[in-house]
Amino acid sequence: CLARRARPVRLCQGCHSLYQGLLERYRGIARAVGNSSESHNCAKSILTSDRLQIVVTLSEFFNETWETANCANCLKNNSEGLSNSTVEFLDLFNKSLTCFEHNLQGQTIYLSPNNYTEVCKHCNETYRMLNDLYNNLQRMNTQGGESGHSAHLCIDVEDAMNITRKLWSRTFNCSVPCSDTVPVVAVSSFILFLPIVFYLSSFLHSKQKKRILILPKRIQSNASLVNIQEKYS
Repeated sequence: CLARRARPVRLCQGCHSLYQGLLERYRGIARAVGNSSESHNCAKSILTSDRLQIVVTLSEFFNETWETANCANCLKNNSEGLSNSTVEFLDLFNKSLTCFEHNLQGQTIYLSPNNYTEVCKHCNETYRMLNDLYNNLQRMNTQGGESGHSAHLCIDVEDAMNITRKLWSRTFNCSVPCSDTVPVVAVSSFILFLPIVFYLSSFLHSKQKKRILILPKRIQSNASLVNIQEKYS
């Protein structure tokens, strides 16, 4: 199951039921080893009868692979099926691929291989929704989402998003305007004009101060002129 779903990665959604069955069987065998029942010898023979211990080795391999893939973050808390958010993401992912394929049909006859304007135009909304949902899932996952695990998203979701982003940006050469562009431009403009405002205010302040300093000299000169006029009169 793991090998068949290695590329594109579909491990968690395709093998979770088999993995849960494997865990139950192995736990049953491990419990029997510690019991003094008739199944004790059989369980011990399966797990520890030889140096290789192939069953234990395989079990450890499957557990490590499952944990590395973070499949628990795609499943419900009871691991009985995919979480609602994962189902929603995969549905939107399939819609995005369908949109890509639909808008590519018949274009190679009329357009150059590097011209994918129809894909960018008609699939922009679907791709934006998928990208926003993925970002929301990442934020939810850092707080422990539906699965209760705080780690990376499961490999199925990450691989699906990586495939879509590569198609969108590299193959189709499309782009989506960032929603934070307006605030960034506003803040950048404000910071850019700060020195101008500072120097302008400094200039006006120094000019006003200069007027204040000159004013007493004018008063003194006028007073001297009056004294001279009175003296000669």
